[in-house]
Amino acid sequence: MSSCLRLSSSSSSARMLFRRTTFSTSTQQTRLFHLRTLNTPRLNNPSTILPFTTAPTRLRATSTAVPLVLSRQFSYTLSVLATPDDLKASPLAPLDYAAIEQKWLKRWKENKTVEAQAAAVKAASAKELTADEEPDKFYILSMFPYPSGILHMGHVRVYAISDALARARRMMGFDVVHPMGWDAFGLPAENAAIERSIHPNEWTVKNIAVMKGQMENILADFDWDRELRTCSPEYYRWTQYLFLKLHEAGLAYQKEAVVNWDPVDETVLANEQVDSEGKSWRSGAVVEKRKLRQWFFKITEYAEDLLQDLDRLQHWPERVKQMQRNWIGKSKGAEFDFKVNSSGSTEDIQVFTSRPDTVFGVQFLAVSVEHPILNSVPASHQHQLDEFKESLKKMTSSETEPGPEGVPTGLMADHPFLPGTKIPVYAVNYVVSDYGTGAVMGVPGHDERDYAFAKTQGIDVKYVVTPEPTEGSKAAVDGGALTARGVLMGNNGEFSGLTSEAAAEAIVKKADGLGFGREKTSFRIRDWLLSRQRYWGAPIPMIHCQGCGPVPVPAEDLPVVLPMDVSFTGRGGSPLKQIDDWVKCSCPKCGGSAQRDTDTMDTFVDSSWYFLRFLDPHNTKMPFSHAKATTGMPVDVYIGGIEHAILHLLYSRFLSKFAWKTGLYGRGPEAEDKTGKEPGRGEPFKVLLTQGMVQGRTFKDPVTGAFLKPEEVDLSDPANPIQKSTGLTPNQSYEKMSKSKFNGVDPEDMIASHGADATRLHVLYKAPPSEELEWDEQSIVGMQRFLAKVWKVVGNATQAAPAAEYFEPSIETMNKDERELWRTLNHTIKELTTSFQSTYAFNTSIAFLIKLTNQLSAVTPASSASSTTTTSQPASKKAKKVQAEVSPELYQHTAEALVKMLSPLAPAFGEECWETLQSRSSSTITTPGTTPSVFSEAWPSFHEAALKEDKIVCGIQVNGKSRFNIEYDVSELPSDKAGQEAFLRNLVYKHEKAQKWLLDDKGVVRDVKKMIVIKGGKLVSFVL
Repeated sequence: MSSCLRLSSSSSSARMLFRRTTFSTSTQQTRLFHLRTLNTPRLNNPSTILPFTTAPTRLRATSTAVPLVLSRQFSYTLSVLATPDDLKASPLAPLDYAAIEQKWLKRWKENKTVEAQAAAVKAASAKELTADEEPDKFYILSMFPYPSGILHMGHVRVYAISDALARARRMMGFDVVHPMGWDAFGLPAENAAIERSIHPNEWTVKNIAVMKGQMENILADFDWDRELRTCSPEYYRWTQYLFLKLHEAGLAYQKEAVVNWDPVDETVLANEQVDSEGKSWRSGAVVEKRKLRQWFFKITEYAEDLLQDLDRLQHWPERVKQMQRNWIGKSKGAEFDFKVNSSGSTEDIQVFTSRPDTVFGVQFLAVSVEHPILNSVPASHQHQLDEFKESLKKMTSSETEPGPEGVPTGLMADHPFLPGTKIPVYAVNYVVSDYGTGAVMGVPGHDERDYAFAKTQGIDVKYVVTPEPTEGSKAAVDGGALTARGVLMGNNGEFSGLTSEAAAEAIVKKADGLGFGREKTSFRIRDWLLSRQRYWGAPIPMIHCQGCGPVPVPAEDLPVVLPMDVSFTGRGGSPLKQIDDWVKCSCPKCGGSAQRDTDTMDTFVDSSWYFLRFLDPHNTKMPFSHAKATTGMPVDVYIGGIEHAILHLLYSRFLSKFAWKTGLYGRGPEAEDKTGKEPGRGEPFKVLLTQGMVQGRTFKDPVTGAFLKPEEVDLSDPANPIQKSTGLTPNQSYEKMSKSKFNGVDPEDMIASHGADATRLHVLYKAPPSEELEWDEQSIVGMQRFLAKVWKVVGNATQAAPAAEYFEPSIETMNKDERELWRTLNHTIKELTTSFQSTYAFNTSIAFLIKLTNQLSAVTPASSASSTTTTSQPASKKAKKVQAEVSPELYQHTAEALVKMLSPLAPAFGEECWETLQSRSSSTITTPGTTPSVFSEAWPSFHEAALKEDKIVCGIQVNGKSRFNIEYDVSELPSDKAGQEAFLRNLVYKHEKAQKWLLDDKGVVRDVKKMIVIKGGKLVSFVL
């Protein structure tokens, strides 16, 4: 039974929180406590076990064997370590999680140093592998973080997943690449420079140091020798190089685009810097829309490849692929030419439509305010058009989508299929210039947005398609847009009566023959705008010369280094513009005076190729070697949040495909198709694992709906919280962790209170990786108890009689308990192997480990039975259950396999258990500190024969509903179908519950229409 108890000293700053577990001895009630400190370097022993006895009003220690120093500067947390029975029964010393973690962190660092030195010697004498000399590699990558300075529980979850995978895969014999780096450019650092008078670089470097320490605390084992920072010139030199390659290929270009402009600070704002009222976050000015000349990547050139190759991604979540399909937005349809007569001349407006069957329903044309046709607007409409354009420059609320608005232009177009019919042209807010042709045909009868706009203009809606054949032009449904395809009504000329599909084909064919239409495929995706008018980013490597125009910086002059001597005011645009000696330069082409481009690149550019650089992070001649990238790609498992499902993943696919197509890596499509390497075609990520968010327990005032702080809620009874100020029960929910909701959890607090191993297990056990995780701190105690039970098993294994060096199982000679343990072990190995290789169902894996641990705890190795069981008790005492005995060889083998499988999930604890097992095993006696790491051991393998069960529990269904179960020995089931039916029928009718479901009141068998034996005798279905 768990509860909380607070002890305060004379100093208010020296306080302790106790979580206690009560157990009985023959003389007294005792509580066991685990003392753990939060940032307490002055504590002689940072984590120790102290038993206490309690009275109603005071707490006193019953043991002072461990010296303890309390400081007024720190607070201490006590948490339950294990049930007392677990500790009392274990022959090993009580667990000290903090000491274990520190011990193994130190040991790992020492081993890394030795390994690095050996690797350096080996690398110096080794030749670089060619792409055909491919090792058995496995590339695991978690999306690298922005260095904000704080790890949150979402980080802990993703890194616990990737670390567990990396450790297990190494044990399976793979050459694992598991790097970490920093997505270090970005707006937050620039904002920090303005607000705190600290340079973005200094702020970023400090945050990285803090977060590396935090990653160490969660026991994450990354390849730190591959570490990279996107803000380092050694990295963004190659980001700039890739820009030049794209420019050389015609895929990087400039054009005008709309930005958010702060007219007071005279600077460009990111969308997140504009508040819900359309005002600047800093100056408070109403933000305007303004056109600037910007750099773009022509991702639309790859639209078809990006769409088609989604089918290659067999190991991506389907919802992510669908989100990308929708973003790319391929539409097949037609393009029609509408002629506009103005000022004595004729111009064409080209419009794309995915519904050519509705062309007879066109009642107006809608164009963007940047469409060139508006240069021909008559003077009578110019003022109204100018006012409308000006109104669109003001930002509206980012939380609401503006309705369709527009103004008539005074221009009229000829309907190509209805000679003599004039169609008005409107300038509208819902058509943009850089999507399609910048013009659409307005069909209010069959498009919801056009319908809404037509109503604002008083246009009578015309319907031309109906779900059912009708006479005349009246719609089958009055009111609203009829968007479904159907049959063309009688107002469609020669096409009347055709289905939408047949009519579309016929209409396009005729338009093509007459020269005013054609088949057309359009994509929703737009080119990637990468210019940012900010400082903290990779400078765009272009030089602007009045005579030569934009000129690329020569590759040998890279990197274009970001100047460090800048001042930040938040006004006047990017600080780069103010640095004359950096901006002014010579044109590489003509040698004349020129200026550097003062824009920096979107940080998505940095993060869209970093996975390639990780494979060759120290290359000073190229972004990466062809051989290393070809060998290392694709990333085998890529782990990150669903929020990156579109832009980051789409941009990464684009740049990876560009590098593959241009020969920077890869063997080419023919060679890849022959080898069957997945997914191929330059796709960067084979398996995409999108982890769900970690949600915190959230309390709200039931009256006002205001979020409540934890201290405002009485949680003495966690199941029944009470709002302290009102005595009411607050509303509860689990929501995304947020400071404003007061539901955040600090990972460092969890690790200090419960240990990193238990915290990792809790994160992995609470939910499958792809689902939301509802954080519940109290259930971490269950993970600590599980670890304590494993520790007891390890202790029992060390006390067993010496086992043979090699364990050769023989099912025929095993007793019943041994067979059950052996079968459970092999089922567990199979489950965890599958989990680490394909399903990633770590919650289920931990459940299997718990089951195996419980089964080991229920038996004892034969040689130690006498010391751990009790055969007699005084008459007044309840006798203990005598544990079943299994062979010491099987017990030790199972314990070792258990520790191996647990270690990737709880690495420090696993190492401690393994060292204990090896140092006390007579077959492998070692000195502590010299035992090889558990992660150098081979992953356990399972025996198929052991998975077969001795008995089968067979479910009995009657008319599709489960009614009861029968059990029989596997060896009794006949091999032929008729024999199986007869055998099972006999068992079923003998069962006591057969009387109710299969026999009548006189005990006579009811008529059975059909008896079906399913799953080899595991299910029998009777149809009466």
